[in-house]
Amino acid sequence: MGRFGAVATPAFMPVGTHGAVRALLAEDLEKLGFGMILANALHVYLRPGVELVERFGGLKRFMGYQGGILTDSGGYQVFSLSPFVKVFDDGVLFRSPLDGAMHRLSPKDVVVIQEKIGSDIHMPLDQPVGYPASEAQTKAALGRTLDWLKASLKAKNPERGALFGIVQGGVFPELRVRASIEASELPVAGFALGGFSLGEPKNLMWELASRTIESLDPARPRYLMGVGTPADLLEGVRLGVDMFDCILPTRLARHGQLYTSKGSVRLKNALSRSNEEPIDPLCDCYACKTFSLGYLAHLYRIGDPSVLRLNTLHNLRYYGKLLEEARHAIGSGRYDQWVAAKLSRLSSEREGNG
Repeated sequence: MGRFGAVATPAFMPVGTHGAVRALLAEDLEKLGFGMILANALHVYLRPGVELVERFGGLKRFMGYQGGILTDSGGYQVFSLSPFVKVFDDGVLFRSPLDGAMHRLSPKDVVVIQEKIGSDIHMPLDQPVGYPASEAQTKAALGRTLDWLKASLKAKNPERGALFGIVQGGVFPELRVRASIEASELPVAGFALGGFSLGEPKNLMWELASRTIESLDPARPRYLMGVGTPADLLEGVRLGVDMFDCILPTRLARHGQLYTSKGSVRLKNALSRSNEEPIDPLCDCYACKTFSLGYLAHLYRIGDPSVLRLNTLHNLRYYGKLLEEARHAIGSGRYDQWVAAKLSRLSSEREGNG
């Protein structure tokens, strides 16, 4: 996709919110086989700043990274992190959570920021709602989100990245369907399913996601924003999701929790300290090919920073391999059987490892 090359889907995008996937080098991401990462345009705008990144030749040169970059607009962060937010029909006024400075951004501003930092896929400014929210609140926010999407398309330079449409609608199926239909009528490159995993019951999330996906143009990619346990990825793929991002694998890695084919392990546990085996004998990542679980537990206990990189390499490889297997199962026409067995194992692993 785009000038960075093809990305096989379904795909997972490691999260590099501030222009860095924590604990990893750019070459690590390339060796792991991830064709695209996610960064957050709002965070880059606040720090280090658009002008500085543009002076360096864009976010890719700034990072030393050659793959694709999708930038979230930061709409969710504006509404969830800012200590003050005021919404207008033409944009938002908010106070920076970093230094308290006031900022006002329009849909056009958000598009221009992403074009200047040189990402490949851009998200428009949107107004997500929390859970719970009334139907009236959700309907008003959805109308504004759709208006902002149209304004973003007008401001977009088609030669400087692709624009996705964010599909909101809260927990109201008819609003989700309306958003899907209206977004599908617009010349966006793909669709981002927003406003999920904000506290709603998991079964409701999947019911709404299914209704949303059914109403979207199937010819364009569908991206489920911020949802991403291993089981979530597999269920999302079953429903037709093409792209995922989530902080979970990298955050858990930094806290010493590692995914394996037999369930998760925690480096702080006594059993890990005496384990001479790799994290997972079935994994081909550098950490598993080189070190024992006991050694990683030792590094974690003494606070050696190298363990952060090793843990992150492993957890991201777990995610990458999971979707490699999913793509293979889809290609062989046996995804339903494969995913049922895989989800059953993941469920038993959760029950056994807690």
